[in-house]
Amino acid sequence: MNAVPTPRPGALQSPGALAPPEAVPPPGVAPSSVAADGDAFRGDCPGRTVLDHVTSRWGVLILASLRAGPLRFYELRDRIGGISEKMLSQNLRVLVRDGLVDRDVEPTVPPKVSYALTSLGRELSDPLQSLIDWIATRTPQIVAAQRCHDLGTPES
Repeated sequence: MNAVPTPRPGALQSPGALAPPEAVPPPGVAPSSVAADGDAFRGDCPGRTVLDHVTSRWGVLILASLRAGPLRFYELRDRIGGISEKMLSQNLRVLVRDGLVDRDVEPTVPPKVSYALTSLGRELSDPLQSLIDWIATRTPQIVAAQRCHDLGTPES
């Protein structure tokens, strides 16, 4: 008898792979209700995916950039130093799918596309901006701690 190997918790699976038993809802329960309690510490929580999208380097910067109002693609690209057009496009697509960013296409030739925060995105942008502000304020201390660690000296 061949046993089906059970992936370790948190392991990535290829599409079409068998889901772990704890991720399969009981009969009569909708799949969307599995781990819908919002416990991001559970491996099967869909909130983990959103957490990844929001807290990625580019996700945070895109959402913070849109706080001031709608921006066109090239304005976002120019605002966020170091982001490639490919990464900006991929991240915008994900954030639009998550309902955090709205994509507005004006029917002109060529079409004008702008991006703005949805109400969910606006709600999220305040704590993200606080995080960015905290990092900006504490960066000198963090860099000093990194130097001490790298040199093997105690922090002062």
